[in-house]
Amino acid sequence: MKNRFAVSLMAMSLLASGSAFAQSTTATGAANGARTGGEVAGPVGAIVGGTVGTAVGAAIEIPNAVITSVLGVREPPVVTIEEPVVVGEPLPAAVEVQPVPGYTDYRHAVVNNQRVIVDPRTRRVIRVID
Repeated sequence: MKNRFAVSLMAMSLLASGSAFAQSTTATGAANGARTGGEVAGPVGAIVGGTVGTAVGAAIEIPNAVITSVLGVREPPVVTIEEPVVVGEPLPAAVEVQPVPGYTDYRHAVVNNQRVIVDPRTRRVIRVID
């Protein structure tokens, strides 16, 4: 019974963590994960949620140099689409993504007047730059 509860708790934490921590850093991912896990399942949930939040935060943390490089690009092509730009969602095929100078793991675009950093393999938005 305890194993089934723990597995259920971890599954819920994993499902909730992706969208909840989409733009978190490692530290805030851990804090948010612990808080969410605590709300769902008490102290055990806080421990599991903190661990999951840390992993999610670390996985999506983008180096500051990448953000600086994207902000330094002059006159990038601007595209307007009807859908809102959402972290975790792929960009439409019509949006041309540009390489980030010096970083092959990232692409960027300006969509609906927002600069975004994109995973080149999936075209999913991984960061919207304010």
